[in-house]
Amino acid sequence: MTGAETDAAAGTGHKTAWPRIAVISVTFAGIALLLQLVQGVRDVAAPVFLGLNLMIVAYPLQRVLMRWMQRYLAAALTLVAVLVVVFAFFGASGWAVGELLRELPRYNSQFSSLWADTVAALAAIGISQSMIVDQFAALGAGGIASLLSPVVGNVTAVLGTLVTVIMAVFFLAMDSAGFHRRLAMVRAGHPGMSSALISFSQGVRRYWVVTTLFGLIVALLDVLALAIIGVPLMWVWGVLAFLTNYIPNIGFVIGLVPPALLALLDGGPGPALAVVITYSFLNFTVQAIIQPKFAGQSVGVTPTLSFISLLFWYWVLGWLGALLALPATLLLKALLVDADPSARWINALISSNPAPEVPAGMQAAAEAAGPPSSPAAGAPAPDDGPDQGPDQGPDDEPDEERDTGPASSGSSQTGPTGRD
Repeated sequence: MTGAETDAAAGTGHKTAWPRIAVISVTFAGIALLLQLVQGVRDVAAPVFLGLNLMIVAYPLQRVLMRWMQRYLAAALTLVAVLVVVFAFFGASGWAVGELLRELPRYNSQFSSLWADTVAALAAIGISQSMIVDQFAALGAGGIASLLSPVVGNVTAVLGTLVTVIMAVFFLAMDSAGFHRRLAMVRAGHPGMSSALISFSQGVRRYWVVTTLFGLIVALLDVLALAIIGVPLMWVWGVLAFLTNYIPNIGFVIGLVPPALLALLDGGPGPALAVVITYSFLNFTVQAIIQPKFAGQSVGVTPTLSFISLLFWYWVLGWLGALLALPATLLLKALLVDADPSARWINALISSNPAPEVPAGMQAAAEAAGPPSSPAAGAPAPDDGPDQGPDQGPDDEPDEERDTGPASSGSSQTGPTGRD
């Protein structure tokens, strides 16, 4: 026997299992160190991950172009398409800010009136105007400069982010020309990881496309409602509603406050209240009722985990983390849960549709238990479980199919003539 075979034989004869608490402790310590590293390089990591998301969304276009032209030319055209989207995104943001800055000076008198009413209301509860003025006077020139410096710093950070995204997209586009071959090699050696990566790319692509389409629908409905109410800068607020739609959970609130405030300055409490009610109704109807029926499992995680991921990734990646919260969570889920058959039971707790993502034994137990309101249906579950043997051989077959199934379908997607 060779030295490697001797070592393998020796290893199979004597295995030392770590205590479970030790495995958990080491895992959490490794994750904490990794997150600290990512947080330290977030100015680079977040734009690069955004570029990866853009290339994942545009990859089906590249696969179509590769049928008609040389693969590097197809990658170059895909790169141009992605850059157009990036510049349109940042250009729309800049246009909206410019229009707002041009329009605000026209409302100086209304703002003064609102300020006087606010001061009077505060005086009624014991807070005088002199106290407020003293607080502002305490800022001084140094305080004002300290307030302006973050704004200048944010503008510089946005420009730096834009440059990093462009460079990341350029190199990712060049690498994507041979990605299907690399994925085929991964599938040959690690079919589970290949399946997880394909599921991640499909989930990310579905998430961005669905979010964009329904964000556009909500933005157009908001513009129509603002035109009926008579709120100025309705197209600016439409662009803001579309952009903030990419921020889960709290993006709606960010897109609501500015138009409601301008409606208050322009027309009083009535139009402002109408804006709040209309925005709330449209957001609830489209995003909470209609979108889930069309989107299906576009998010892939529960609403609670979605909200927690927003806070977590904002802390780790900064302001871009709010945009990338769900894709980053899907990436961790693919690498740590979906790629490991022994960890797929976690999908029962975090997945928005856990049935197809958990082991077959867990599916059978859930079906045998029946709905929570039916105790009779749940009674036979403990007796049926041992007879069916969910942990024995039959359970291994569906698991194996789940490992290789998406990868096998992915081969048709990633083959030379396939499509995503």
